[in-house]
Amino acid sequence: MNALERRAVGGLALVYWLRMLGLFMVLPVLAAYADDYAGATPMLVGLAVGIYGLTQALLQLPFGLASDRLGRLPVIIVGLGVFLLGSLLAASADSIEMLIAGRALQGAGAVAAAINALLADLTRPAVRTTAMAILGISIGMAFLIALMIGPVFTAWLGLAGVFHLAAGFALVSMLVLWLMVPRPQRREPTGLLTGLRAAFADRRLHPLYGGIFVLHAAMTAVFVAVPVLLSRRLGVDAADQWSVFAPAMLLSILPLPVLIWLAERKGHQASVVLGCIVLAAVALVGMTQVGSTGAMLLALCLYFSGFNLLEASMPSLVSQAAQADARGAALGMYSTSQFLGAFAGGALGGWIMGGWGLDAVLIVAGGLLAAWLVFAPRTPWRIPAAASGRTG
Repeated sequence: MNALERRAVGGLALVYWLRMLGLFMVLPVLAAYADDYAGATPMLVGLAVGIYGLTQALLQLPFGLASDRLGRLPVIIVGLGVFLLGSLLAASADSIEMLIAGRALQGAGAVAAAINALLADLTRPAVRTTAMAILGISIGMAFLIALMIGPVFTAWLGLAGVFHLAAGFALVSMLVLWLMVPRPQRREPTGLLTGLRAAFADRRLHPLYGGIFVLHAAMTAVFVAVPVLLSRRLGVDAADQWSVFAPAMLLSILPLPVLIWLAERKGHQASVVLGCIVLAAVALVGMTQVGSTGAMLLALCLYFSGFNLLEASMPSLVSQAAQADARGAALGMYSTSQFLGAFAGGALGGWIMGGWGLDAVLIVAGGLLAAWLVFAPRTPWRIPAAASGRTG
């Protein structure tokens, strides 16, 4: 990467890390603490946990379209501001309904597509998968750190204090974005209908939308089943499960540079991506046979190794295949598919676990990934810069 690309990647990764750390810190504790709010019921507590993902899914495309028309930086600043307001509302909540409203407003700051589009504007196609991978790693590290420090900070500050901390992280993110991230080249704003047509009508993008839906549906199902499996079969208490997930996620990062090198530099993108789909599917089915924490650690490491490459490659492929003047819209539709997949995977995983048990959840998740292989070959693996309409 050149100096401008390093600044762009470093600044946007820090923005992502701060925002997601503020969000993830409440995940290990929200369900337990939300019971204390006035009017709390199990259904409403679950809604408080999950409403963020729903508003994210609904608003990714509008934010992406807005970034094409109004510019990336202003839209991201507004989205971070909405997240800040949602955090403050959740911090001041005295009822479960008010907490749900705060969480929904947090999700309404749906800037993932706009951030990915800005990163694509500021990087060349040759280094874009690496740049996207660094963003993905920053999110993964935020998740790992949040799992460990979230309960500690909640014990010190209370749940309201953690939401105030999230608001502070959002404010720092806005400063980092404004002071550190380079400005993209000026370009003509994209019309609303043009952006929508580019996001929906381009058939090259459809396999990518479907792929990210499947990938995140399977991932959410994993987090429905595996914590229960660790607790019931392997005797790992919920408070100690980070000691299994954290090493697995950290070790799974190690093969990522080699896989990206094979995909980007050696031109084996299709083989690497298809191989990672197979690896992740086999690892999920293999989890049904584990009899020790060591075996589960290995299976999770293999699964996340495949997941990490897929997570890094997909937005890069979208950004290359989409028209440059509608990149935000395409990445908005991509992010919508991602969050809808997560929502569907959670709902499907819970329903399957209640009716057929833990193993069925993992087998179905592996089957979803295997089904991806049917339409994955239609993915546009290599898009020349001129064909993608790149202007930045």
